[in-house]
Amino acid sequence: MPGTMRHVISICGDCEGDGAALAAAVAARDPGAEVRVVPCMNLCSRPVTVAARAEGKAAYLFGGVTPDEAEAVATFARMYAQAPDGVIADARPLGRLRLCLIGRIPA
Repeated sequence: MPGTMRHVISICGDCEGDGAALAAAVAARDPGAEVRVVPCMNLCSRPVTVAARAEGKAAYLFGGVTPDEAEAVATFARMYAQAPDGVIADARPLGRLRLCLIGRIPA
């Protein structure tokens, strides 16, 4: 996609098996994202944990994401790729995913 930079979506692979399912579904929906299944992200009270980051951009951390939200995660990934500083100003297109946000870390 022109004007975008590579972004990484990390999904906890230790979250009750749902992490791997979510990662596969997101990767299928957003081939521009580098989707990684990673070891425990230490947010076990809110599985599945999802993080997004790219060089020079704010990073995001979500918890309590279900495999049913793969389309919302892929939508977030596309919005994130388009945001020059990584900041998503209007999260309403993300539905319930926006309520899973734990924090945004400045670049």
